[in-house]
Amino acid sequence: MEVQKFNFWQDHSRQYLEMAFRFDRRKTINNPDGYGKKTGSCGDTVEMFLIVRNDCIESVFYEIDGCRNTNACANTVAELSEGKTVDEAWEIMPDDIIDYLKTLPRENYHCAELSMGAFYLALASLQKKKTKT
Repeated sequence: MEVQKFNFWQDHSRQYLEMAFRFDRRKTINNPDGYGKKTGSCGDTVEMFLIVRNDCIESVFYEIDGCRNTNACANTVAELSEGKTVDEAWEIMPDDIIDYLKTLPRENYHCAELSMGAFYLALASLQKKKTKT
């Protein structure tokens, strides 16, 4: 029986490829409304920067020190959260990232958890700032 090889460009979903190779949201923002940083057990680090207007997430930017899968997941967090209210953003789960990407390798599901962890920390810092004002 012949073992079928995985063809990266042919076998990944369009969503995965777009999120893995999209870099326009990858930048550091000074004085964001929300900020979170998390390092995973794999050694990858994700930083999330939130811009919020009228309790709605206007923009999400990020920096990573990690792999292509982490980039895909961080980008997907931004894709799924921009335009949502802060309360709606809290409802996004790692499974939503995995479902959106369709072809994230199972052994890299931790990248979705890492990206969401940094995002949740950014949401928490946003709420902390709100309570101070």
